[in-house]
Amino acid sequence: MVEKLLEVKDLHVSFHTYAGKVQAVRGVNLYLNKGETLAIVGESGSGKSVTSKSIMKLLPAQSAKIESGQILFEGKDLVGFSEGEMERIRGKEISMIFQDPMTALNPTMTVGKQIAESIMTHQQVHKKEAQQKTVELLKMVGIPNPEIRLHQYPHQFSGGMRQRVVIAIALACSPKVIIADEPTTALDVTIQAQILDLMKDIQKKMGTSIIIITHDLGVVANIADRVAVMYAGKIIETGKVEEVFYNPQHPYTWGLLGSMPNMETKEELAAIPGTPPDLIDPPKGDPFAERNDHALKIDYLREPPMFKLSETHYAATWLLHEKAPKIERTASVRRPLKAIGMKKTPEKQLEPLIEIKHLKKYFHTGKKEVLKAVDDVSFTIFKGETLGLVGESGCGKSTTGRTIMQLYEATGGEVLFHNKKVHEQKSSSQLKEFNRKVQMIFQDPYSSLNPRKTVADIIAEGLDIHGLVTTKKERQDRIYRLLETVGLNKDHAGRYPHEFSGGQRQRIGIARALAVEPEFIIADEPISALDVSIQAQVVNLLKKLQTDKGLTYLFIAHDLSMVKHISDRVGVMYLGGIVELASSDDLYAEPLHPYTQALLSAVPVPDPLVEKQRERIILQGDLPSPSNPPSGCRFRTRCPMATERCSQEMPVWKEAKPHHWVACHLFD
Repeated sequence: MVEKLLEVKDLHVSFHTYAGKVQAVRGVNLYLNKGETLAIVGESGSGKSVTSKSIMKLLPAQSAKIESGQILFEGKDLVGFSEGEMERIRGKEISMIFQDPMTALNPTMTVGKQIAESIMTHQQVHKKEAQQKTVELLKMVGIPNPEIRLHQYPHQFSGGMRQRVVIAIALACSPKVIIADEPTTALDVTIQAQILDLMKDIQKKMGTSIIIITHDLGVVANIADRVAVMYAGKIIETGKVEEVFYNPQHPYTWGLLGSMPNMETKEELAAIPGTPPDLIDPPKGDPFAERNDHALKIDYLREPPMFKLSETHYAATWLLHEKAPKIERTASVRRPLKAIGMKKTPEKQLEPLIEIKHLKKYFHTGKKEVLKAVDDVSFTIFKGETLGLVGESGCGKSTTGRTIMQLYEATGGEVLFHNKKVHEQKSSSQLKEFNRKVQMIFQDPYSSLNPRKTVADIIAEGLDIHGLVTTKKERQDRIYRLLETVGLNKDHAGRYPHEFSGGQRQRIGIARALAVEPEFIIADEPISALDVSIQAQVVNLLKKLQTDKGLTYLFIAHDLSMVKHISDRVGVMYLGGIVELASSDDLYAEPLHPYTQALLSAVPVPDPLVEKQRERIILQGDLPSPSNPPSGCRFRTRCPMATERCSQEMPVWKEAKPHHWVACHLFD
């Protein structure tokens, strides 16, 4: 008999806001067995984090309230525990790994002190013993030179290393349960692979039970034993990871799985239409009914019960009722991308739109230090194509995009647009014309939109600057047309950015970029802040716009599966330089550079059987500093195939196969 360590029964949590009472969690039931990993998935606002914080009783006391329900840990109901009793549980019995390690760590305390603090609080040990245990923990989570690093501060660590420190704090007192709230969201795919391996290793050694909250179904396939899918404050499907992935029963689960790009094919993503309901006034029937193509009449009237499919698999949808019509899972939504994206023609027939030649961008960081963010980058983007640019954080992707856009002044090299040198265009009329033809979509849709302007004024700003409309009526018509183009409606024109969801704000950013009818758009991580279902909507929209308007894109991202899905060709960047460039199919089918091989092997695939059998190339160490790059090949310090020659000579850029370029000594 498997022992239930933690059980949540009919949990209801609400928040009191100025707009009314938000019913964030509405009758959640879940359990966690000893030694297993349970994944909770769903869109932002579905109640995942609120559920986990309720277990730890970390909700803000002034606004949040557990209305009813039980949280049983080893048979004891935590709901009735006082703050003092919870302090004895937190850290010692149940620990939490937070999403953002920088805000979870105290910037004024050394890392060693923060780990030792937890040990000394719960275990009544001496300072010397606590320090010794801290060194062991840092070693366990894979931090090199722990004796030295424990005296350092959080800002002296990279993002991946900070997340390891947070894990070390969570493990300090050997807890029985670890709740990991989006522990890999802010990390690169290579660091994510390291952290997931670390968590699995820790579980094996210590027998810890893990609840992992994530929106990445690849991560779920990699690490989870069971899955609970949440929507609008409720669990709508739960089961073993294989049951939920291979035999999903709820239309929302179909939608989530359909939203994930497939590395094998380029089928159109099955985006979930609409947005989640308002939990101040939740719908009385099935909360997913409004977004469900297969909704029945009863869905709008009564909430579905949990239907049992097996001992472990349950789903709450009226489609499972014996009298409901039999509906096949909507895999048919995923159409091959015949009409979407660029027509495949040989490179010689294509017309270059933008050429980057030996581009350099250096930053002077003081103390005579020069940070070489972009160092000798060359590539061409052809008319009507999408070039994807991938690599870890700090490799220079965004700086490349911003330098092309002239948001940064280039240190060296040149950018040619329609065969004219961009950086030689100094007159205001020339710059104005360039800025009309080249637009940018930014990563964070909230900080890139003026909060004091209405959506109409944000979109029309470019129209006004470039004098593209002459009358108020023409201006209004253009705004309405643009809103329609990006899937919003004219009622949205008078609202402000804070009144929209993340996905809607990103659509406003796209409408603003399209307003001046550009030829070339630089999309800088345009989907990284969005849920998978919203990512699919935005990517499908970008592809449709490319077909309709003949746009050309530079698509910068760290999500390699999405880059493969949207791009015709892909360039891989490492420490300021491009190490490989090929068509997306060739690059993903046969990566040549050891760095590209490691990047692709680290991408989690939303398929549990494939994911559990995959061999990974785990890169050791962090990205070296661009201020002090290694001699010779910059990747040699992390490369499993590095030779003596790699430390002495910089590899030359060469065409290893037709249209497949690589900078590596292995191909000399």
